Amino acid sequence: MGHLIHAVLASGNENKLRELGNALDGWSLELLDADEYPPEDGETYLDNARGKAEFAQTLEPDRWVLGEDSGVEIDGLGGGPGVLSARWAAGREADRALEELEGVEGDGRRARYVCELVAVSPDGVEYRGTGMLEGRIAEEMSGSEGFGFDPVFIPDGEERTVAELGNEWKREHSHRARAARALRASIMPS
Repeated sequence: MGHLIHAVLASGNENKLRELGNALDGWSLELLDADEYPPEDGETYLDNARGKAEFAQTLEPDRWVLGEDSGVEIDGLGGGPGVLSARWAAGREADRALEELEGVEGDGRRARYVCELVAVSPDGVEYRGTGMLEGRIAEEMSGSEGFGFDPVFIPDGEERTVAELGNEWKREHSHRARAARALRASIMPS
């Protein structure tokens, strides 16, 4: 790509840093050095991603900053946990999804991963990228790669979970990869 953007990701999550670093060709990312991060209390993924980017900009005003928020929306849970995904089960996301969906079949297991990215340039210009991955929640956990809901999320067109498909698959197809492509396109239109 040639053009290198050095950016700070407003997160303490190494998994998100790795995924976004892989997906954002031409970017060099590092985690924001902060003792605490703003609460994720927005009504939308965009609200939360923008809040993280704005927070990072107060600490790193002369750098590109990146805010990210994502979650899974499950039809059988009324679209939940949605923006509450990170706090919904705190490390037990896959287990809790299976527990909550016990006895639910068919369309009730339909789900989608959603990711919203907000980048703010050093001169204060905001750019966005949104990504979605449609699929369904499996009947049981399977696979060892990825994190969060990956062991129970089967993307449309696949028979294996994201955790089975692995990190290389995620590099191209995940909701974060799709949001990253949209973000890159908004910053550097072809």
